[in-house]
Amino acid sequence: MSKFVFRLASVLRHREHVEQERQRDLAMAQGEMTRLRAELKALNDALQGSAAEMKAGHLTGSLDVNYLAAHRRYTVAMQRQGLSLVQEMARQQKKVDEAQRLFGEAAKERKVIEKLRERQHERWASEAGRKEAAQLDEVGMQMTYRRHAATADNTDSDPEEPTA
Repeated sequence: MSKFVFRLASVLRHREHVEQERQRDLAMAQGEMTRLRAELKALNDALQGSAAEMKAGHLTGSLDVNYLAAHRRYTVAMQRQGLSLVQEMARQQKKVDEAQRLFGEAAKERKVIEKLRERQHERWASEAGRKEAAQLDEVGMQMTYRRHAATADNTDSDPEEPTA
Protein backbone atom coordinates (compact mmCIF):
# COMPACT_ATOMS: atom_id res chain seq x y z
CA MET A 1 0.00 0.00 0.00
CA SER A 2 1.25 3.47 -0.83
CA LYS A 3 2.38 5.92 1.82
CA PHE A 4 0.51 9.18 2.45
CA VAL A 5 2.46 12.18 1.16
CA PHE A 6 1.33 15.69 2.06
CA ARG A 7 2.65 18.00 -0.63
CA LEU A 8 2.36 21.08 1.58
CA ALA A 9 4.43 19.63 4.43
CA SER A 10 7.11 22.27 3.90
CA VAL A 11 4.46 25.01 4.13
CA LEU A 12 3.17 23.44 7.35
CA ARG A 13 6.69 23.33 8.81
CA HIS A 14 7.22 26.97 7.80
CA ARG A 15 3.96 28.02 9.45
CA GLU A 16 4.86 26.11 12.60
CA HIS A 17 8.22 27.90 12.62
CA VAL A 18 6.52 31.28 12.18
CA GLU A 19 4.10 30.45 15.00
CA GLN A 20 6.98 29.53 17.31
CA GLU A 21 8.75 32.77 16.40
CA ARG A 22 5.61 34.79 17.16
CA GLN A 23 5.25 32.92 20.45
CA ARG A 24 8.83 33.86 21.37
CA ASP A 25 8.12 37.49 20.46
CA LEU A 26 5.02 37.44 22.65
CA ALA A 27 6.96 35.89 25.54
CA MET A 28 9.64 38.56 25.23
CA ALA A 29 7.05 41.35 25.20
CA GLN A 30 5.29 39.85 28.21
CA GLY A 31 8.62 39.44 29.97
CA GLU A 32 9.43 43.11 29.43
CA MET A 33 5.98 44.03 30.74
CA THR A 34 6.57 41.89 33.84
CA ARG A 35 9.92 43.60 34.37
CA LEU A 36 8.28 47.02 34.13
CA ARG A 37 5.57 46.00 36.61
CA ALA A 38 8.21 44.74 39.04
CA GLU A 39 10.16 47.98 38.67
CA LEU A 40 7.02 50.04 39.31
CA LYS A 41 6.20 47.92 42.37
CA ALA A 42 9.74 48.36 43.71
CA LEU A 43 9.47 52.11 43.13
CA ASN A 44 6.12 52.22 44.91
CA ASP A 45 7.48 50.14 47.81
CA ALA A 46 10.48 52.46 48.13
CA LEU A 47 8.22 55.51 48.10
CA GLN A 48 5.93 54.03 50.75
CA GLY A 49 8.90 52.99 52.86
CA SER A 50 10.35 56.47 52.65
CA ALA A 51 7.01 58.02 53.62
CA ALA A 52 6.67 55.61 56.56
CA GLU A 53 10.20 56.43 57.71
CA MET A 54 9.45 60.14 57.47
CA LYS A 55 6.31 59.75 59.54
CA ALA A 56 8.01 57.52 62.09
CA GLY A 57 10.98 59.63 63.02
CA HIS A 58 11.23 63.03 61.44
CA LEU A 59 7.92 64.69 62.19
CA THR A 60 8.31 64.90 65.95
CA GLY A 61 10.51 67.16 68.00
CA SER A 62 12.66 69.70 66.16
CA LEU A 63 12.03 69.70 62.41
CA ASP A 64 14.90 69.63 59.95
CA VAL A 65 13.68 71.76 57.05
CA ASN A 66 16.52 70.66 54.79
CA TYR A 67 15.60 67.02 55.37
CA LEU A 68 11.91 67.75 54.67
CA ALA A 69 12.83 69.58 51.44
CA ALA A 70 15.12 66.73 50.38
CA HIS A 71 12.39 64.22 51.10
CA ARG A 72 9.92 66.26 49.06
CA ARG A 73 12.37 66.43 46.12
CA TYR A 74 12.91 62.67 46.43
CA THR A 75 9.15 62.05 46.45
CA VAL A 76 8.59 64.27 43.38
CA ALA A 77 11.46 62.56 41.53
CA MET A 78 10.04 59.13 42.37
CA GLN A 79 6.59 60.20 41.19
CA ARG A 80 8.06 61.42 37.89
CA GLN A 81 9.94 58.17 37.52
CA GLY A 82 6.70 56.29 38.27
CA LEU A 83 4.81 58.32 35.69
CA SER A 84 7.53 57.58 33.16
CA LEU A 85 7.26 53.86 33.99
CA VAL A 86 3.48 53.93 33.60
CA GLN A 87 3.85 55.56 30.16
CA GLU A 88 6.45 52.98 29.17
CA MET A 89 4.11 50.23 30.40
CA ALA A 90 1.32 51.63 28.19
CA ARG A 91 3.66 51.49 25.17
CA GLN A 92 4.74 48.00 26.14
CA GLN A 93 1.11 46.87 26.53
CA LYS A 94 0.51 47.93 22.91
CA LYS A 95 3.49 45.79 21.90
CA VAL A 96 2.10 42.85 23.91
CA ASP A 97 -1.32 43.26 22.27
CA GLU A 98 0.25 43.36 18.81
CA ALA A 99 2.39 40.31 19.58
CA GLN A 100 -0.71 38.44 20.80
CA ARG A 101 -2.54 39.36 17.60
CA LEU A 102 0.35 38.18 15.41
CA PHE A 103 0.66 34.97 17.41
CA GLY A 104 -3.07 34.32 17.01
CA GLU A 105 -2.86 34.87 13.26
CA ALA A 106 0.16 32.56 12.97
CA ALA A 107 -1.64 29.85 14.95
CA LYS A 108 -4.73 30.22 12.76
CA GLU A 109 -2.66 29.94 9.57
CA ARG A 110 -0.96 26.80 10.89
CA LYS A 111 -4.29 25.26 11.85
CA VAL A 112 -5.65 25.90 8.35
CA ILE A 113 -2.80 23.90 6.81
CA GLU A 114 -3.16 21.16 9.44
CA LYS A 115 -6.88 20.89 8.68
CA LEU A 116 -6.08 20.63 4.98
CA ARG A 117 -3.57 17.89 5.77
CA GLU A 118 -6.18 16.02 7.85
CA ARG A 119 -8.74 16.21 5.06
CA GLN A 120 -6.25 15.03 2.44
CA HIS A 121 -5.21 12.18 4.73
CA GLU A 122 -8.86 11.17 5.22
CA ARG A 123 -9.40 11.21 1.45
CA TRP A 124 -6.23 9.21 0.90
CA ALA A 125 -7.21 6.67 3.57
CA SER A 126 -10.69 6.36 2.09
CA GLU A 127 -9.28 5.86 -1.41
CA ALA A 128 -6.70 3.36 -0.14
CA GLY A 129 -9.44 1.44 1.68
CA ARG A 130 -11.60 1.43 -1.44
CA LYS A 131 -8.69 0.18 -3.58
CA GLU A 132 -7.83 -2.50 -1.03
CA ALA A 133 -11.45 -3.65 -0.92
CA ALA A 134 -11.52 -3.78 -4.73
CA GLN A 135 -8.32 -5.84 -4.75
CA LEU A 136 -9.73 -8.22 -2.14
CA ASP A 137 -12.91 -8.58 -4.19
CA GLU A 138 -10.82 -9.33 -7.27
CA VAL A 139 -8.77 -11.94 -5.40
CA GLY A 140 -11.98 -13.50 -4.07
CA MET A 141 -13.50 -13.59 -7.53
CA GLN A 142 -10.38 -15.23 -8.98
CA MET A 143 -10.33 -17.84 -6.23
CA THR A 144 -14.03 -18.57 -6.75
CA TYR A 145 -13.51 -18.82 -10.52
CA ARG A 146 -10.59 -21.20 -10.08
CA ARG A 147 -12.61 -23.37 -7.68
CA HIS A 148 -15.50 -23.55 -10.12
CA ALA A 149 -13.13 -24.25 -12.97
CA ALA A 150 -11.41 -26.98 -10.96
CA THR A 151 -14.72 -28.64 -10.01
CA ALA A 152 -15.90 -28.37 -13.60
CA ASP A 153 -12.70 -30.06 -14.83
CA ASN A 154 -13.16 -32.83 -12.25
CA THR A 155 -16.75 -33.52 -13.32
CA ASP A 156 -15.84 -33.50 -17.06
CA SER A 157 -13.06 -36.05 -16.70
CA ASP A 158 -14.71 -38.38 -14.14
CA PRO A 159 -13.93 -41.98 -15.38
CA GLU A 160 -16.88 -43.60 -13.68
CA GLU A 161 -19.29 -41.53 -15.61
CA PRO A 162 -20.91 -43.50 -18.48
CA THR A 163 -20.25 -42.17 -21.91
CA ALA A 164 -23.00 -42.24 -24.48
